[in-house]
Amino acid sequence: MIVRDTPSRWQLFLILKGSVVPQILPNIIGAALWALLVLVLDRYVMAMPTISIGAMGVFGLSLSLFLGFRNNAAYDRWWEARKIWGRMVSDVRSLAQELRIFAGKGEDEEFILTRILAFHHLHRAQLRGDEVAQVVRHWVGADAAEQLMRQENGPNAALRDIATRLREMAEDGRIDGFGQRALAERLAAFPAAQAGNERLLTTPLPFVYSLLVWRTTYLYCLLLPFALLDSAGWFEPLVAAVVAYVFFGLAQVTHELEHPFRKQANAVPLSALCRVMEISVCNALGREVPPRLTPVDHVLD
Repeated sequence: MIVRDTPSRWQLFLILKGSVVPQILPNIIGAALWALLVLVLDRYVMAMPTISIGAMGVFGLSLSLFLGFRNNAAYDRWWEARKIWGRMVSDVRSLAQELRIFAGKGEDEEFILTRILAFHHLHRAQLRGDEVAQVVRHWVGADAAEQLMRQENGPNAALRDIATRLREMAEDGRIDGFGQRALAERLAAFPAAQAGNERLLTTPLPFVYSLLVWRTTYLYCLLLPFALLDSAGWFEPLVAAVVAYVFFGLAQVTHELEHPFRKQANAVPLSALCRVMEISVCNALGREVPPRLTPVDHVLD
């Protein structure tokens, strides 16, 4: 996720980190060269057919509305992912408080809180393929980490370990029935969050939307030079480039927001959120608190 202050007027036009310009630059250059070719052919070779600027305006308005609709849908996916992970941070802190209330300080508290950190790191790996073996070993030990990572669904295996421990605590009288119920309800929030994230991961926006957006955008940029012949003159390549930047840029932004867990500059910062959970757990266990992750080149991982 990009984290930076509002840039100055000059920086605004020079910033590339977090921008979609590098990805769409070939399209911008292609649109400008195509417009230049049409203009040169019209001026020096043969009269090119023209299209009403009004008709292209209606076409552009329709494309803008559709891009806006798709952008809103993609942003809703990104924001939902951020809200789910925000609730997960809150649930970790609440779990730590409830454990202290019902079970007190001791091995049970440490076992459950370190397992819940393993759950989140394994879930992070599930969502975007991060290498988490070392950090999971750090929290639960080499043997337990190996067992968890051998499971087809490692995050769920970590939650089963916690559920088993809660059952043992209840059977041995280390927590009462009310405490067992409260902790079980808190624990149920984590697989629900996992399922929500998996839904976002495995169910992108319908492919037909993407296909229609990209096809229409290319078609619009191909036809636009024929509508600018009588009005833009030698500024036609510049106008075509600006229009290509707007439409291809919106399409690319939508594509990135549609996938909130990918390793990209505008994704949800899963590593930073896991570190926030680690800080909360270390505070609860009285361990040395690790530093917060900070943005690197304005990107928070």
